[in-house]
Amino acid sequence: MNRRFVIVGTDTGVGKTIVSAAIVGALNAYYWKPVQAGLDGETDSQTVARLSGAPGDHILPEAWRLCRAASPHLAARDEGVEIDAAALNPPSCDDLLVIETAGGAMTPLSDRALTIDVLERWRMPVILVARTSLGTINHSLLTLEALRRRGIPIKGIIFVGDADAGAQRAIETIGGARILGRLPRLDPLNQKTLIAAFNAAIARDAFGSGA
Repeated sequence: MNRRFVIVGTDTGVGKTIVSAAIVGALNAYYWKPVQAGLDGETDSQTVARLSGAPGDHILPEAWRLCRAASPHLAARDEGVEIDAAALNPPSCDDLLVIETAGGAMTPLSDRALTIDVLERWRMPVILVARTSLGTINHSLLTLEALRRRGIPIKGIIFVGDADAGAQRAIETIGGARILGRLPRLDPLNQKTLIAAFNAAIARDAFGSGA
Protein backbone atom coordinates (compact mmCIF):
# COMPACT_ATOMS: atom_id res chain seq x y z
CA MET A 1 0.00 0.00 0.00
CA ASN A 2 1.27 3.47 -0.84
CA ARG A 3 2.40 5.50 2.16
CA ARG A 4 0.38 8.63 2.88
CA PHE A 5 0.77 11.18 5.64
CA VAL A 6 -1.19 14.33 6.42
CA ILE A 7 0.70 17.37 7.69
CA VAL A 8 -1.47 19.29 10.17
CA GLY A 9 -0.46 22.38 12.10
CA THR A 10 -1.36 23.51 15.59
CA ASP A 11 -2.05 26.91 14.01
CA THR A 12 -1.50 28.92 10.84
CA GLY A 13 2.09 29.80 10.02
CA VAL A 14 3.73 27.18 12.24
CA GLY A 15 5.89 25.72 9.47
CA LYS A 16 3.75 23.04 7.80
CA THR A 17 4.98 23.97 4.34
CA ILE A 18 8.64 23.92 5.43
CA VAL A 19 8.19 20.49 6.99
CA SER A 20 6.36 19.28 3.89
CA ALA A 21 9.17 20.52 1.64
CA ALA A 22 11.77 18.80 3.81
CA ILE A 23 9.98 15.45 3.65
CA VAL A 24 9.36 15.74 -0.09
CA GLY A 25 12.98 16.66 -0.80
CA ALA A 26 14.63 14.18 1.55
CA LEU A 27 12.40 11.21 0.71
CA ASN A 28 11.58 11.92 -2.95
CA ALA A 29 7.89 12.12 -2.03
CA TYR A 30 4.85 13.54 -3.79
CA TYR A 31 3.03 16.59 -2.43
CA TRP A 32 -0.61 17.62 -2.47
CA LYS A 33 -2.25 20.72 -1.01
CA PRO A 34 -6.02 20.10 -1.26
CA VAL A 35 -7.03 23.71 -0.61
CA GLN A 36 -4.85 26.74 -1.34
CA ALA A 37 -6.30 29.95 0.08
CA GLY A 38 -4.16 32.86 -1.05
CA LEU A 39 -2.73 33.27 -4.54
CA ASP A 40 -0.94 36.61 -4.08
CA GLY A 41 2.71 35.61 -4.13
CA GLU A 42 4.27 32.18 -3.89
CA THR A 43 1.76 29.42 -3.13
CA ASP A 44 2.55 26.56 -0.77
CA SER A 45 2.92 24.17 -3.71
CA GLN A 46 5.42 26.53 -5.32
CA THR A 47 7.32 26.87 -2.05
CA VAL A 48 7.53 23.10 -1.68
CA ALA A 49 8.72 22.74 -5.27
CA ARG A 50 11.42 25.38 -4.75
CA LEU A 51 12.69 24.14 -1.39
CA SER A 52 12.49 20.42 -2.12
CA GLY A 53 13.82 20.35 -5.66
CA ALA A 54 11.11 17.80 -6.47
CA PRO A 55 10.33 16.95 -10.09
CA GLY A 56 7.35 18.83 -11.45
CA ASP A 57 5.15 15.76 -11.55
CA HIS A 58 5.66 15.25 -7.81
CA ILE A 59 3.76 18.46 -7.04
CA LEU A 60 0.14 17.49 -7.59
CA PRO A 61 -2.44 20.15 -8.51
CA GLU A 62 -4.64 21.58 -5.78
CA ALA A 63 -8.33 20.71 -5.71
CA TRP A 64 -9.23 24.29 -4.78
CA ARG A 65 -7.31 27.50 -5.54
CA LEU A 66 -8.84 30.52 -3.83
CA CYS A 67 -7.58 34.08 -4.17
CA ARG A 68 -7.97 35.44 -0.66
CA ALA A 69 -5.50 34.51 2.09
CA ALA A 70 -8.12 33.64 4.70
CA SER A 71 -9.91 30.70 6.25
CA PRO A 72 -10.92 28.51 3.29
CA HIS A 73 -14.65 28.88 3.93
CA LEU A 74 -14.35 32.67 3.84
CA ALA A 75 -12.08 32.68 0.79
CA ALA A 76 -14.54 30.42 -1.03
CA ARG A 77 -17.48 32.62 -0.03
CA ASP A 78 -15.72 35.62 -1.58
CA GLU A 79 -15.76 33.81 -4.91
CA GLY A 80 -19.33 32.60 -4.63
CA VAL A 81 -18.40 28.94 -4.26
CA GLU A 82 -18.46 26.33 -1.50
CA ILE A 83 -15.82 23.70 -0.92
CA ASP A 84 -17.33 20.23 -1.10
CA ALA A 85 -15.40 18.53 1.70
CA ALA A 86 -17.00 15.17 0.96
CA ALA A 87 -15.46 15.23 -2.52
CA LEU A 88 -11.89 15.83 -1.31
CA ASN A 89 -10.10 12.56 -1.98
CA PRO A 90 -6.31 12.13 -2.11
CA PRO A 91 -4.94 11.47 -5.59
CA SER A 92 -3.20 8.21 -6.32
CA CYS A 93 0.56 8.27 -6.80
CA ASP A 94 3.42 5.81 -7.07
CA ASP A 95 5.13 6.44 -3.73
CA LEU A 96 5.07 8.43 -0.50
CA LEU A 97 2.42 11.17 -0.58
CA VAL A 98 2.59 14.20 1.71
CA ILE A 99 -0.72 16.03 2.11
CA GLU A 100 -0.67 19.50 3.68
CA THR A 101 -3.86 20.89 5.15
CA ALA A 102 -4.87 24.53 5.14
CA GLY A 103 -4.50 25.86 8.68
CA GLY A 104 -5.17 23.62 11.66
CA ALA A 105 -7.37 20.64 12.38
CA MET A 106 -10.43 22.75 13.19
CA THR A 107 -10.12 25.10 10.20
CA PRO A 108 -13.50 25.41 8.45
CA LEU A 109 -13.68 24.31 4.83
CA SER A 110 -17.32 25.37 4.64
CA ASP A 111 -20.10 26.32 7.03
CA ARG A 112 -20.81 22.61 7.42
CA ALA A 113 -17.40 20.93 7.38
CA LEU A 114 -14.10 21.28 9.22
CA THR A 115 -10.72 19.97 8.18
CA ILE A 116 -10.93 17.39 10.96
CA ASP A 117 -14.07 15.95 9.34
CA VAL A 118 -12.01 15.15 6.25
CA LEU A 119 -9.18 13.73 8.33
CA GLU A 120 -11.65 11.47 10.14
CA ARG A 121 -12.94 10.14 6.82
CA TRP A 122 -9.46 9.60 5.39
CA ARG A 123 -8.07 7.82 8.48
CA MET A 124 -4.51 8.56 7.37
CA PRO A 125 -1.64 9.04 9.83
CA VAL A 126 -1.18 12.65 10.88
CA ILE A 127 2.12 14.38 11.52
CA LEU A 128 1.48 17.37 13.75
CA VAL A 129 3.67 20.43 13.19
CA ALA A 130 4.12 22.76 16.16
CA ARG A 131 6.22 25.87 16.67
CA THR A 132 8.55 26.09 19.65
CA SER A 133 7.20 29.29 21.16
CA LEU A 134 4.92 30.47 23.94
CA GLY A 135 1.53 28.74 23.75
CA THR A 136 2.73 25.68 21.90
CA ILE A 137 1.93 23.30 24.79
CA ASN A 138 -1.71 24.36 24.91
CA HIS A 139 -2.17 24.40 21.12
CA SER A 140 -0.45 21.04 20.69
CA LEU A 141 -2.36 19.26 23.45
CA LEU A 142 -5.70 20.62 22.22
CA THR A 143 -4.98 19.42 18.69
CA LEU A 144 -3.84 15.98 19.86
CA GLU A 145 -6.99 15.58 21.92
CA ALA A 146 -9.24 16.64 19.05
CA LEU A 147 -7.57 14.16 16.69
CA ARG A 148 -7.83 11.31 19.17
CA ARG A 149 -11.50 11.99 19.86
CA ARG A 150 -12.13 11.32 16.16
CA GLY A 151 -9.97 8.20 16.10
CA ILE A 152 -7.46 9.79 13.71
CA PRO A 153 -4.05 8.06 13.87
CA ILE A 154 -1.16 10.28 14.98
CA LYS A 155 2.29 9.40 13.68
CA GLY A 156 4.08 12.02 15.78
CA ILE A 157 5.08 15.64 16.16
CA ILE A 158 7.70 17.71 14.33
CA PHE A 159 8.68 20.99 15.96
CA VAL A 160 9.88 24.04 14.05
CA GLY A 161 11.99 26.76 15.64
CA ASP A 162 14.53 27.21 18.42
CA ALA A 163 14.97 24.41 20.94
CA ASP A 164 12.59 24.40 23.91
CA ALA A 165 13.26 21.15 25.74
CA GLY A 166 10.72 21.87 28.47
CA ALA A 167 7.82 22.45 26.09
CA GLN A 168 8.75 19.51 23.90
CA ARG A 169 9.01 17.19 26.90
CA ALA A 170 5.65 18.36 28.28
CA ILE A 171 3.89 17.73 24.96
CA GLU A 172 5.48 14.30 24.62
CA THR A 173 4.70 13.27 28.21
CA ILE A 174 1.22 14.73 28.60
CA GLY A 175 0.12 14.33 25.01
CA GLY A 176 1.51 10.83 24.63
CA ALA A 177 2.77 11.50 21.11
CA ARG A 178 6.13 10.59 19.65
CA ILE A 179 8.49 13.47 18.97
CA LEU A 180 9.87 12.92 15.48
CA GLY A 181 12.36 15.77 15.72
CA ARG A 182 12.80 19.50 15.33
CA LEU A 183 13.73 21.63 12.35
CA PRO A 184 15.72 24.65 13.54
CA ARG A 185 15.54 28.14 12.10
CA LEU A 186 17.64 28.11 8.94
CA ASP A 187 19.51 31.07 7.49
CA PRO A 188 19.76 30.74 4.61
CA LEU A 189 16.70 28.58 4.02
CA ASN A 190 17.15 26.69 0.77
CA GLN A 191 17.00 23.16 -0.60
CA LYS A 192 20.47 22.23 0.62
CA THR A 193 20.13 23.53 4.19
CA LEU A 194 16.57 22.24 4.62
CA ILE A 195 17.26 18.67 3.51
CA ALA A 196 20.47 18.58 5.55
CA ALA A 197 18.51 19.69 8.63
CA PHE A 198 15.87 17.02 8.00
CA ASN A 199 18.45 14.28 7.62
CA ALA A 200 20.21 15.38 10.80
CA ALA A 201 17.20 15.87 13.05
CA ILE A 202 14.08 13.96 11.92
CA ALA A 203 13.33 10.27 12.55
CA ARG A 204 13.21 8.79 9.05
CA ASP A 205 11.88 5.45 10.28
CA ALA A 206 8.52 7.12 10.94
CA PHE A 207 7.87 7.26 7.20
CA GLY A 208 7.95 3.55 6.56
CA SER A 209 9.91 1.30 4.25
CA GLY A 210 12.27 3.00 1.85
CA ALA A 211 12.59 6.12 4.03
